[in-house]
Amino acid sequence: MATDVFNSKNLAVQAQKKILGKMVSKSIATTLIDDTSSEVLDELYRVTKEYTQNKKEAEKVIKNLIKTVIKLAVLHRNNQFNQDELALMEKFKRKVHQLAMTVVSFHQVEYTFDRNVLSRLLNECRELLHDIIQRHLTAKSHGRVNNVFDHFSDCDFLAALYNPFGKFKPHLQKLCDGINKMLDEENI
Repeated sequence: MATDVFNSKNLAVQAQKKILGKMVSKSIATTLIDDTSSEVLDELYRVTKEYTQNKKEAEKVIKNLIKTVIKLAVLHRNNQFNQDELALMEKFKRKVHQLAMTVVSFHQVEYTFDRNVLSRLLNECRELLHDIIQRHLTAKSHGRVNNVFDHFSDCDFLAALYNPFGKFKPHLQKLCDGINKMLDEENI
């Protein structure tokens, strides 16, 4: 016996995810994401565009990142996570904080950069995120997560970004300034 139970809250969450997924643009992102985070996203876009030499690909990576963050926020705000997922979310937050601290530390302390360490941390974040959204988001959303993490965890990208004599040095400085500010404001 199939039970069709109408649940307006679930329907509202589904609608929010769908609407926000379709409406991700600079204006929507800036209303939902604070100024510092927006500056970091802008810098991630610039470095991605310069690294890939592909504006469309850079836009896709950042748009996928924003969509993922927004959908995660919608799910969290609407209490959609069970206890296990909330525990994973806390673990994910700690891992992202560790990642942010590592990104900044590798920039500030000469000769400490290790692209394998950063790549591993990013991939650990990816796996936790997949586990958190497993029962809430579609395969397409999981693909977006992979698109974002495939790009940022790429060891060649990380090596180029952290090259002390490379063209990305100003981008890394701005990224680390923004990440430091986010850490100070306890937003990451």
